Amino acid sequence: MINLYTETNFCHKYEREFLEWIQNCIISKGFSFDEINYIFVDDIYLHKMNMAYLSHDTYTDIITFDYSVRKILSADIYISVDRIKENSEIYNTVFYNELARVMIHGVLHLMKYNDHTDEEKNQMRQLEDECLSQLKY
Repeated sequence: MINLYTETNFCHKYEREFLEWIQNCIISKGFSFDEINYIFVDDIYLHKMNMAYLSHDTYTDIITFDYSVRKILSADIYISVDRIKENSEIYNTVFYNELARVMIHGVLHLMKYNDHTDEEKNQMRQLEDECLSQLKY
């Protein structure tokens, strides 16, 4: 089950389309899922979490708590709607395109893809693009 929750005034306009798309991306990569919860928050909320759980005094767009076991994905994924909005303006993209990229980015981390090195970042971007090409909303 994939769930969308909000701790801010965000309402996802394409919930059904995004949930189906995420499920299809997970399955296409040879994984299954138990429960993945997306929780949409604001910058202040996620900044406090970043400080409390990761000791990072920075704003971020996503924090993922991974409970996966082998190829069965399970997680709580917190996303700052404020960061998504600002990044969509910086990168001159549609808000929901940036949101989709961040949402699938979290799922790819659950599949153990990383983005620490340049090579890993390039692979992550390719995988994001591959999944994003399947999204229809």
